[in-house]
Amino acid sequence: MKKLIEEVCSEGLNKLLGEKVTLFCAVYIYTGKLIGVNDECVLLSDAAIVYETGSLTDGKWKDAQPLPNKWYVQKSAIESFGVLK
Repeated sequence: MKKLIEEVCSEGLNKLLGEKVTLFCAVYIYTGKLIGVNDECVLLSDAAIVYETGSLTDGKWKDAQPLPNKWYVQKSAIESFGVLK
């Protein structure tokens, strides 16, 4: 059987540590600076929950509400992630 995805150390979420990331999750979208990753969750600082995106190429959310503190997101809820410019 062919292996389609090769595991690479320091890839995926770990590679984005220190970056402002966007996490598309099962129900909500979260954004913030990625400051921690473990087996179960990620930790964001300057976090916000996005209720309305607007154009993803604008670089600004139409409606993003800041969360009060650092915020944990379960990795099992993340569908996709990345850095939006």
